[in-house]
Amino acid sequence: MQTLEEKNDTAWLDNLRVVATIAVVLLHVVAPLALKFGKISNADWWIANSIDSLVRFCVPVFVMLTGALLLPRVHTLESYLKKRVARIILPFLFWSIIYILHFLTRLPSNFEFSWQTVSKIAGNKLLTGASYHLWYIYMIIGIYLILPIIGTWVKKASEKEIIYFLGLWLLSVIVSNSFIKDYIPDFNLKYFSGFIGYLVLGYYLSLRTLNVKIATAMFCFGIIVCAFGTYYLSIQKGSLSVELYQYFSLPVIISSIGIFSLFKNLELKKSYLVRIRNLINKNSFGVYFIHILVLFYLNKFGLNVADFGFVIGIPLLTFLCFSISLLIIFLLKKIPFLRVLVG
Repeated sequence: MQTLEEKNDTAWLDNLRVVATIAVVLLHVVAPLALKFGKISNADWWIANSIDSLVRFCVPVFVMLTGALLLPRVHTLESYLKKRVARIILPFLFWSIIYILHFLTRLPSNFEFSWQTVSKIAGNKLLTGASYHLWYIYMIIGIYLILPIIGTWVKKASEKEIIYFLGLWLLSVIVSNSFIKDYIPDFNLKYFSGFIGYLVLGYYLSLRTLNVKIATAMFCFGIIVCAFGTYYLSIQKGSLSVELYQYFSLPVIISSIGIFSLFKNLELKKSYLVRIRNLINKNSFGVYFIHILVLFYLNKFGLNVADFGFVIGIPLLTFLCFSISLLIIFLLKKIPFLRVLVG
């Protein structure tokens, strides 16, 4: 199988990263609204549910992009750890400190600050995540640590062996599915489970072209099953069911494969769009780190979906959050000592 670097064909991955970055921001705008099942109007909830189902591909696609870009490369362990892992650790620590400080500023005025209490809070936050979206960084650090080993394997593996691995990964997902796990033997497939499957899947799909119609159908099918399935399960449960929102639910896997494959057939031809894409790509990691903070202050200062209505409020808040985040990261990178810290 010819790699992307050998084919010099990575522009579509840059396009997909931009879409995935926007999708993450949109997800964090709309997810709290989808959680209000039964507490808001049915029409508003369906808007939130549909959009939530639409963008659930974002995290799987980010991991798939990592697999497509990094698994084919030749890595010496020392240089890899310095270049890749260190490049994540510094921004992670920087933004963790920012979010810890943000948390401390929101404590009650009568809170008794001391070195002991502050250090305990900071330690707990670093262990569990200074902000809820930073779980992704903990996960991706683990992926990066094992990536050189997986990379060595995929370069030597035959296509059949890669398909075999992906088949076992998919089986592990199905086995762990709460709908059927009580009706089949308890096979121990944990070694094939988790985000490592998306890593290998991204590598494999980057080397194989899926028909546009099939890719589009898979993307749409995954979204529809996720949205209607969530509604049905929520009705049965009497409160929101997040089973199908999970990144390892079959609808999300299917929609992720669909959009990943679909972008292989899309090309940006307008020069101004290419410039915008390049700008976002250079700053996407920083945007991921900061957008929760920006979203918090937008809501704090009265810019929220409720005031504008779901139809206008969701895209407006997403646009503002993304644009402000991008602008802040762009400006911070102009400061030399912050360039490597902000992501």
